[in-house]
Amino acid sequence: MFAIFRIPRNPLLRIGALLSAGWLAACQPMGGFGPNSGPSIDTSAPVPVALLVPGGSGKEGEETLARALQNAAQMAISDLQGVKIDLRVYQTGGNAQLSAQMATKAVDEGAKIILGPVHAENANAAGVAVASRGVNVLSFSNNTAIAGGNVFVLGSTFPNTANRLMRHAASQGKKRTMIVSEETTAGQVAARAIEGAAARAGVSIVGRASYAFSQQGVATAVPQIAGRIKAGDVDSVILTADAAGALPLLAQMLPDSGAGPDKAQFIGLARWDIPPATLSLPGLQGGWFTLPDPGLSRQFEARYQAAYGEAPHVLAGLAYDGVAAIGALVRSGNPDALTKAGLTQSQGFAGVNGVFRLLPDGTNERGLAVAQVRNGEAIIVDPAPRSFSGAGY
Repeated sequence: MFAIFRIPRNPLLRIGALLSAGWLAACQPMGGFGPNSGPSIDTSAPVPVALLVPGGSGKEGEETLARALQNAAQMAISDLQGVKIDLRVYQTGGNAQLSAQMATKAVDEGAKIILGPVHAENANAAGVAVASRGVNVLSFSNNTAIAGGNVFVLGSTFPNTANRLMRHAASQGKKRTMIVSEETTAGQVAARAIEGAAARAGVSIVGRASYAFSQQGVATAVPQIAGRIKAGDVDSVILTADAAGALPLLAQMLPDSGAGPDKAQFIGLARWDIPPATLSLPGLQGGWFTLPDPGLSRQFEARYQAAYGEAPHVLAGLAYDGVAAIGALVRSGNPDALTKAGLTQSQGFAGVNGVFRLLPDGTNERGLAVAQVRNGEAIIVDPAPRSFSGAGY
C-alpha cells in the first residue's frame, strides 16, 4: 500500500490517509418513496430533528468527528432567524446496527427528519430502519450507491465533481481525454462517473488506463500510460488518485517518462489542496481540480475556530448545510416541507461551502470552483456559481 512507500524524491507518499466520508462497499438503496414521502410538520412549533453522529465508540477520530458535526449543527441553528429546530443528538458508535437502533429511537421520540450518519453502511442501515415510517435521512456520506428512496447523500460525489471538470475542460477546448484510475471499487466508480460526465459535456474518452493499488502497480502501469499520452491525440488526462494514494507517484513518474503536463492538461478528480503540500509537486503545476467556494469556506472555518477554539473537521460543514436546508424549508410554513418534493426543490440551498441541492435520486449537486495549480498555489480560474440559474444548470 502507499502508506509504506519510501521514495526519497517524493516524501509526500508517506502522507497519512485523509479523513473523509470514505467510499465503501455498495449498499442497496430503498425504493417505494414517492415525491410526497415524508412526515407533515407543525411549522409553528420547534421541529424535532435527529442528528446521528459516530460518537460512543471510544475511537479518537470518530469522537472528534462527532463533536465537529454537533458543533456545526448548533452553529447553523444559531444562524436561523424565525425558525426553531429541536436538535436531538444520538450516538451511533460508528456501526450499522446501532445506527439503525438510534434512527428507530429518534423517530419513536418524534424526529421528523434525520441528519447523518457518516459512513455509508451506517446511513443505509438507518434509512432501512425508518423507511416504513416515512422519514427521510440526509446522510453525511458521499457514496451514491446508498442514495435513493428515503436516503440522500450530502457529501461531495464523484459524478458532481466529474461533471464540473468535464464542462470546464470542454469550455477550454480540451475534448479528448484519458482516464487514469486505480483498480479499486472507488476507482471503478470514479471512472464510470467520468465517462458519464464526459458524454454529457461532449468530451471524447480516447484512452483508459488503470493500475493495481500499490507502488509496484503504479510503476508497472506508467510506461503504458505515458506511451498513450505521448501518442499525440490526448489533450487531457484525468487522474482519480488523491494525495494519500497514487497521486504523488504519478505526478513524479509521468513527467519523468516524458508525459508530463507539457504534453496534456492534467485534471484531478480529488482535492489536490489536501494536504496543502500536494500543491508543490512539480508534476501537478498547471493542473485543474475542483474545490468548494473558497471565500465561503474560509468564512465558515474562521467562525468555527472563533466559536470552538479549533479548526473544523473537513466534514463539519455538511452538518451545517443539513440544518440550513431544513431551516430554509421550515421557514416556508409548508407542512410538507420535509417531504421528498420539498427537499428536492430546484433552487437548492445556501451552504457554508456554496450552493447545493438534493436530487430526486438521492444524490446532490454542489456549486464548485475550478482551481489551477500555479507555483504551488491553487488559483481559482472558474469561480463557483452562487445559484443554479446560470449556464449549465
